[in-house]
Amino acid sequence: MKFVIAVIKPFKLEEVREALGALGIQGITVTEVKGHGRQRGHTEFYRGAEYTVSFVPKVKLELAVDESMADKVIETIQLAGQTGQIGDGKIFVLPLEQAVRIRTGESGAAAL
Repeated sequence: MKFVIAVIKPFKLEEVREALGALGIQGITVTEVKGHGRQRGHTEFYRGAEYTVSFVPKVKLELAVDESMADKVIETIQLAGQTGQIGDGKIFVLPLEQAVRIRTGESGAAAL
């Protein structure tokens, strides 16, 4: 099993969710986060004054998937979440040792 963490632009969330649903992905955790990458934020003008936005709003997705689905999930998130602009986000993939469904006690891939 793999644990996939993706940080994307907030307005791409629904598009990514629909694309993952088409793959058959049922479980996803979404968290609103803030951060910055290489661009270190950006400057904006508000009521004539310039100010720096150090942390940009993003959305973090967390998914536990079977190893056989991991590459397809990564590709799907990348294609659906891509705008071609700086700050599109990142995808991180970690090994997942075990998953347990609390209600039934199922473990491993059956718990996903």
